[in-house]
Formats: sequence, C-alpha cells, structure tokens
Amino acid sequence: MTVVFDYGAGNLRSVANTLESVAEPFRIVRDAGGLETASRIILPGVGHYGQLLRSVDRLGVRQALRDRISAGVPFLGICLGLQALFESSEEAPEQGLAIYPGRVVRFPKDSRVPQMGWNCLAPQGAPRLLQGTGKRPYVYFANSFYVPTSAAGACAAALCEYAGQTFCAALEHGNVFGVQFHPEKSGPLGQRIVRNFLEAAPC
Repeated sequence: MTVVFDYGAGNLRSVANTLESVAEPFRIVRDAGGLETASRIILPGVGHYGQLLRSVDRLGVRQALRDRISAGVPFLGICLGLQALFESSEEAPEQGLAIYPGRVVRFPKDSRVPQMGWNCLAPQGAPRLLQGTGKRPYVYFANSFYVPTSAAGACAAALCEYAGQTFCAALEHGNVFGVQFHPEKSGPLGQRIVRNFLEAAPC
C-alpha cells in the first residue's frame, strides 16, 4: 500500500487528489507502524525545513524513514521532502535525514523569493521519473531554498534555473526519488510523474 506521511503541515489534500486521479489506493499515516507496512512512501513538503524535521522527531519516525529507504521501499520526497534527504539546510539548524551528504541553500538575497510558478526542467539522461514528459517539461515550483547540483551529484535527474542558479529539480537514485517542484500542482504532467513513481519497482 502506498502511504503518504502526515507530519502536520504537508500539502496532503492536493497529494491525495493526485493519487485519487490516477486510481492509486493509499493511506495517510503519522507513525512508524504505518511506515513499516508501506510498499511506497510519499513525503510531501510545504512549510519550513526545521518544522518538518522537528515533527519527524516528535512523531518518532526518523529511523523508520531511514530504515524503509534502506530496505528498498520506493520513496518520493516532494519539495521539503526532497530537501529533508540531505544533511542540513541554511533554513534551520535541525539535522536532515542524511540519506545524502550536502546542505540545502537559499536563493541569493537580492532575488525574488520564493520562486513561485512554472519553470522548465532539463532532464539529465533518461530518468524513470520523467518518462513521457517531453524534453523540456514545465512544472510548478514554490521554493526559496534548493539543493545545489554539487550536493545532488550524479543523482540529479533534472536541473532547473532560477535567480541565476542552476539547481537540482529532481533526484533519482535506486528506490529514492525527490522533486523540488510540486507534481500535485502541475496538472496532467504532474500526474504522469506520480504514475512513473508508482510504477517504480522496489530495490
């Protein structure tokens, strides 16, 4: 069963609507027990990096998330859910899940933030997550912080440019997927990206 983790501030209704639109059965869970029964995990993200990680610790699911990812369960992190995969962020002092090394950073102070609206992806290679979405898919962003390309490294599935910065817009590594944009707000193309994740086999 696909589960959506509710940490108290995610964009649950939009994510649920997208899963319903692609006829995917799912449950919303708030504890380690719910994660342990998951065949796929979606961690949505709206809000503040520190709030997300504090909620993860308050709910006692940090190790459960790490264990399920290590066990090969397909995982999709959306926006903050992608950023939480890294060690730290300039937004807050809380430690990330540290699945990957590196630090999330803020767009330059003189730029218009948050990035709010549609932007174009530059797929790297032929990522499973972006199959069938075209050469330059447009998706919806709402972010002030981003994962640098140096942190994502070879795991970057798509890049994007904003405020003079090239950053990781999508990550793909084995069973781990992450997107800085919001597929649940990206129309039919976003639905296709979610379907691609749902079709990913466990590792």
